[in-house]
Amino acid sequence: MPSRSSASLPPTQPPLDTRYQVETPEGIDLHLRPAGLVPRALAFAIDLAIRGLILILMFIVLGLLGQFGMGLGTILLFLVTWWYMVLFEVLNQGRSPGKQMLGLRVVHDDGTPIGWAASLTRNLLRSVDILPFGYTLGIISCLNHPAFKRLGDIAAGTLVVYRDAPLSKPQLAEAEPLPAPFPLSLDEQRAILGFAERGGQLSAARRAELAALLAEPLQVPAEQAEPRLNGIARGLLGNAP
Repeated sequence: MPSRSSASLPPTQPPLDTRYQVETPEGIDLHLRPAGLVPRALAFAIDLAIRGLILILMFIVLGLLGQFGMGLGTILLFLVTWWYMVLFEVLNQGRSPGKQMLGLRVVHDDGTPIGWAASLTRNLLRSVDILPFGYTLGIISCLNHPAFKRLGDIAAGTLVVYRDAPLSKPQLAEAEPLPAPFPLSLDEQRAILGFAERGGQLSAARRAELAALLAEPLQVPAEQAEPRLNGIARGLLGNAP
């Protein structure tokens, strides 16, 4: 049996996903999933279509009022263009209609709900992100930032993330409960249980990659890594297959 000192799990490994971890002032770890360029662009396109439809209907109605209607329409054009996003983000838990359809929301970098100042900053700076044309600067910033932030998000300290799905009890893979080869620390137990609980959401290649990382300090052969880890996870919970 390997000694305890030489058989601890690696303290750090390169990240294998894009989860963004923050710690609240209460010491609680939050795991956020930043949204990439494609879902953000789709959400923006939906919002753009909704705003366009609102403006078309609005100008049709206001056109009947002559010059007064056109003047009022100019004011409403400003409000719809610059306050549509702000009002939805602040009053609807960081979700515009487009973001809501794509399962996204805007939060502060620390995971707290977005406020007026941050929402105004990130949306006013769209005028910079859009330069020189077609959101070029925003796209470049989004693709080069580890949390997919455009310039407005960087300035405002905000993050576009996927909304958390309702929690459900994770299902462990079928395996015979096995004892750990040596006493595991709390973090090591969490790592093994996390692998077993997320296994059904991962591809076979990713499961093999994670299993190899976790099983190496346990001195488990690579070809047996996944079933052994699942067995140890069941053993930690005292579950029968």
